[in-house]
Amino acid sequence: MRNDDTPSTPPRSGQPRPSQSGPGRPRWRGWLVNLALVVLVIAGVDWWKSRPLARGEAPPLAGLDLQGQWRDLRDVRGEPVLVHFWGSWCPLCRLMEGSVDAIAADQRVLTVALQSGEAAEIDAYLQDNGLAFPVLSDPDGAIARRWGVQGVPASFIIDGEGRIAAVTVGLSSEPGLRFRLWAAGTGASLDSVNEPGTASGRLPR
Repeated sequence: MRNDDTPSTPPRSGQPRPSQSGPGRPRWRGWLVNLALVVLVIAGVDWWKSRPLARGEAPPLAGLDLQGQWRDLRDVRGEPVLVHFWGSWCPLCRLMEGSVDAIAADQRVLTVALQSGEAAEIDAYLQDNGLAFPVLSDPDGAIARRWGVQGVPASFIIDGEGRIAAVTVGLSSEPGLRFRLWAAGTGASLDSVNEPGTASGRLPR
């Protein structure tokens, strides 16, 4: 039986002693640093993806919509316009379509459906999902190439002078798009990439 009065044997030379350190650095600082690094990496990747996108004067955009009505971006000079590229095959685009449809109810909006089938197929998709925004079909990606779009969703804010005031790649919120439209209407330049934490879908080959 052990005698409680027996002194404990001191640790041998070189044997690690129990840690006596005080309170460490708060964990939230490490989390904050990691979060900042993630945001920087995402922003860098999105900036890289947005480089081919059209800048300055908006490229031509005209054609018949799904109802046979002629649409021309030049006909709406004088007020900001949202030009939105999307695809029925794109999961992220589905997350945005409700926001785009809501904006189209009170703002100028023209969308381009990339490689999403014939006009009848696109129209059926819109009806099935309760969407009413105007659509130009881009079956072979010619319009997308003209605008430098390599992935969807991609949204352009065009100011009243026909210049590209802002660009977003990937998922964008309705408030964010509305703010950009408002800013374009005031003449402010908001040339930007997508909102943090989003991504975009590559066009199908």
